[in-house]
Amino acid sequence: MDTSTVDRAFQAALYAPTDDHTALDTGASLLAADPAADVELTRRGLDFVAGAWRRGWQPADVVRIVRRELDDVHERLVSALILEQAPHDRPRGPRWAAQLAQLAEEPAPPRTDRFTHATAVLELYRLLLRLPTLEALDETRTQPQSHAHARPESRMLTRVRALLAKAEATGFPDEAEALSAKAQELMARHSIDEALLAGQAQDGGGPSAWRIGVDQPYEQAKAVLLDAVATANHCRAVWNEPLGFCTVVGFEPDLEVVELLYTSLLVQATTAMTKAEAAQRAGGRKRTKTFRQSFLAAYAHRIGTRLASAAEHAAEQAATEAQAPGDLLPVLASREVAVTERMESMFPETTTTRLRGVTDAAGWTEGSRAADRAEVRSRPRLD
Repeated sequence: MDTSTVDRAFQAALYAPTDDHTALDTGASLLAADPAADVELTRRGLDFVAGAWRRGWQPADVVRIVRRELDDVHERLVSALILEQAPHDRPRGPRWAAQLAQLAEEPAPPRTDRFTHATAVLELYRLLLRLPTLEALDETRTQPQSHAHARPESRMLTRVRALLAKAEATGFPDEAEALSAKAQELMARHSIDEALLAGQAQDGGGPSAWRIGVDQPYEQAKAVLLDAVATANHCRAVWNEPLGFCTVVGFEPDLEVVELLYTSLLVQATTAMTKAEAAQRAGGRKRTKTFRQSFLAAYAHRIGTRLASAAEHAAEQAATEAQAPGDLLPVLASREVAVTERMESMFPETTTTRLRGVTDAAGWTEGSRAADRAEVRSRPRLD
């Protein structure tokens, strides 16, 4: 197969500075003029995708960074490449498969002229080529055979998802409170049962790590919210600000709940912020980005306080209700140690950062009030 056209296009476009539009146009012109190069161009794209997997990326991570840095057409292109590469990939875990299934629901890339298409492909490949190496997440891990009897608890999490969806959608506070209380009860029982089952099993496995997207705008406040949810649910979160995600380390049942609760609280925060802004405008006060940043920062701070308090109460209640309460706390404590050790092995060097842009007093006040009204579904702490 003649690869000279693709080689020349790549030499012109992929290794030039990202703001060199002339180089990009040159590469796209070469590809547009040679339809015979299309097969090789796609093959190179599949190689770039496989290279991303070798550097620790997962499908959702790649799609997220493409969405963050490029446009909708590039997102569709990379989704199609990931799905085309998947049959040639080695076996992966269930979370990886779920990410692929989600991509299968995306629409196909739109048809355009050859030059426009080649330009988009080169922009995408240039990004894929520059992806850094990430921490490995052990995506091939599967649930131990001894936990096969825990499958009904997956149905429990399905019920939790349904309860959270109703709590977010209802316009009646009493109904939302009842729904969230039931979800909280199910989550707490799910966590305790999983911990005890793992403690009794010799092959219960160790902590896992998931990446959860922290999208723009106001991503710093959102990362604080995710950290609060993770801490209350026996997990540890490390934020990668440049790449727009947090790596959350914990046992898989707890990770599932962190993702559920964080997503639900974000929905509630956005709804509350929109209403608060409307009230501010109705009062004749024009609010800006600082209002929204301060609102979400206060919301995250207050939610963290509420989760910590509720988690401590749930832990005390679980220990009281357990048939053998003396067996519960050592199991939970050992899991906390395992999570901390896994996090420190993945991230031996971490730094802290100050929350920026929190200067609007009205935004802080409204965010705190919204957090007090939010429906939280906490889990018992491990200390």
